[in-house]
Amino acid sequence: MNWTRPIELRGQVQRLWERGDLLASLVTGEGIFPRQLTLKGPGSQEMTERFDAVRVWIAELRAMPHYRVEMREFRHRLFGANALPHAIWIDTFDDALALIGKRRDAMRFQALLECTRTRAPQVLAWLAKRPLRALELADEWPRLLDIVAWLQAHPRPGIYLRQVDIPGVHSKFIESRRGVLSELLDLALPATAIDSSVTGLSQFVRRYGFRDKPQRIRFRLLDRRHSLLPGDLEQDLTLDAQSFARIDPQTERVFITENEINFLAFPAVSHSLIIFGAGYGFETLREAAWLSRCRLHYWGDIDTHGFAILDQLRAHFPRVESFLMDRATLLAFEAQWGEEDQQTLRDLPRLNPDEQALYDDLRDNRLRRNLRLEQERIGFGWVEVALAALTGRQSAQQAESRL
Repeated sequence: MNWTRPIELRGQVQRLWERGDLLASLVTGEGIFPRQLTLKGPGSQEMTERFDAVRVWIAELRAMPHYRVEMREFRHRLFGANALPHAIWIDTFDDALALIGKRRDAMRFQALLECTRTRAPQVLAWLAKRPLRALELADEWPRLLDIVAWLQAHPRPGIYLRQVDIPGVHSKFIESRRGVLSELLDLALPATAIDSSVTGLSQFVRRYGFRDKPQRIRFRLLDRRHSLLPGDLEQDLTLDAQSFARIDPQTERVFITENEINFLAFPAVSHSLIIFGAGYGFETLREAAWLSRCRLHYWGDIDTHGFAILDQLRAHFPRVESFLMDRATLLAFEAQWGEEDQQTLRDLPRLNPDEQALYDDLRDNRLRRNLRLEQERIGFGWVEVALAALTGRQSAQQAESRL
């Protein structure tokens, strides 16, 4: 028997709630009641064969509160004139709420709605779009509106989040609610107060004009003759990006590595320094114009992500060369091969032919599935030999250029 039962009718109204349609209608004023529900009843043959069951079904429907049963008279050759449910209607918003037990939640939402109409009418569209999310945030909603109001009064404030002075609101609350705040602020603030060129939670402070924490660059001078600080000391330094851009280390060559031990153990090299990399984050280096006069060498893992990082670095510094990311190095340390958790498979247009061939072998699993050689697994003697070959070759090229 596939006749519509009371529990299924209730489920139809429950889905209106779960889609947010019921609460959204409070915001938009759209009239969605009276509303006819989907009803499937017995056919003529079923009336004949299961008449008693049909009578029970009719009684169940008519006994259920909060909706209206529209009956239609029919005549049956055996049972004479009878009335059969023809349509089921929910006549009012209150009837729908009572049927699914959501009156209290609707009252809470109504309070949120009235508060928002008074304090931030610009975000009413968000309430209509995400009413159930608003209910989840009901206890925090006044603080969220406080933040919206503060930024309306102080567009692009140019201070750290920690400096925002709103009673009852701390910076950790703002940071934990960046997602919903972004959606609200995009509606509430004028276009001039939003930097639309940056998106995502990590760019929240830049998008709305807060001051960001300084980005820092860690580096080591590999030639003590060019030390930035007095004394014959091991100079492992960290500077903010702006200060790094302003130094003049008299360097001809810069290495970038992703592994801290490799960074710390990297051998001395004349007129050189090494930078401790940051994965895919090379924006911090763009301001250092002096890097453009240096020979840049990137040393990453021999795996698909290592080559993807190299490709991204070349978007900022097209002439960067890879270091120890070649087939000979990979094959020399087969005993140290590992497995990359999740490969990147996209095309990398900035690789040279040799790098591209090795990258294709890796992403197509031609050597071994998800093959990876981490940079720290390369023997230190191999590193020293590669450095000697590199610096020796460059010294010869420089001598030839002076002839």
